[in-house]
Amino acid sequence: MSTSSAAAAAPALLDVAPLQAALARFARERDWEQFHAPKNLVMALTAEVGELNELFQWLSEDASRAVARDAATARRVRDELADVLIYLVRLAAVLEVDLGEAVATKLAANALKYPVDRARGRAVKYDAL
Repeated sequence: MSTSSAAAAAPALLDVAPLQAALARFARERDWEQFHAPKNLVMALTAEVGELNELFQWLSEDASRAVARDAATARRVRDELADVLIYLVRLAAVLEVDLGEAVATKLAANALKYPVDRARGRAVKYDAL
């Protein structure tokens, strides 16, 4: 069975259609669709990932695990995560990529590249297993 047919047979993991519709409506109401070329959305996504990254920069591992529970940073973490998701979902919509299918296909491919018996407890790339 191919990866894509395995993904098609699996139950839906992700349904972003309502979010895509809300984002399209938001952009259309503001006449922002003209600015939503894939390259612009990728750059905006990258900027938002950078802002999320900034919240974790210089934290210890323990502090990074608590960042979303810390009253001083929790709202900013949620906002940046939301921004990342918004741009990612909008980019997928503009490119007509089915994120649910893409995720299911990628998980199936990763399962083949990282078999449990060889990958469990190891943080190495598949070609080093």
